[in-house]
Amino acid sequence: MGFIQNVKEEIRIIRERDPAIHSNMEVFLYPSFKVMIYYRMAHKMYLKKHYFLARWISQKAIRRTGIEIHPGAKIGKGFFIDHGNGVIIGETAVIGDNVTLYQGVTLGGTGKEQGKRHPTVGNNVMISTGAKVLGSFKIGDNSKIGAGSVVLEEVPPNSTVVGVPGRVVKRNNKTLPQEELDQINLPDPVKEDIAGLQRANSALTNRLLDLEREIKRLRAD
Repeated sequence: MGFIQNVKEEIRIIRERDPAIHSNMEVFLYPSFKVMIYYRMAHKMYLKKHYFLARWISQKAIRRTGIEIHPGAKIGKGFFIDHGNGVIIGETAVIGDNVTLYQGVTLGGTGKEQGKRHPTVGNNVMISTGAKVLGSFKIGDNSKIGAGSVVLEEVPPNSTVVGVPGRVVKRNNKTLPQEELDQINLPDPVKEDIAGLQRANSALTNRLLDLEREIKRLRAD
């Protein structure tokens, strides 16, 4: 895809996913748009092994946008960063198609790995504000990572992950259409655990009441 086609595609993606953008001209002011233009230039230099020039371009992008994408990262089609200040994407990260990241997301390493050190993110994945995905595992297709989660192990496809450390709280077999990119209405594992304890407590209470009535009946007999 040529430069003009890339620009048109970035405009389309941003206008589709951010209702705050009202015209194509506004897109040119958008950090996600700017950083992706810089990334594509830097990535080409990286593939040609012009590593210093690639890093120089990417560092320029960081200063202008607050978003750090290593030129070695591999990014698919339909990638979108919403309010991206503080987003960090490591050198060996691989990102599939139609992925959305929000402010403060890190696709990083643990500091203990060699070679492939950063996550592989599948297609149609949403990673919410402040989430940290650390390590060389995969986030499966059609998954959601909740805001503030810290993900340290592989996530199966069609999953919702929340918490620190992150754990899967929901799985289904549906894809993730863009209108469902909702960072708020995610399952609450603590609330679900409390609800489970309340149900168990109610069941025990009812059982004790039944036993008391049975004992009274036996005494009366």
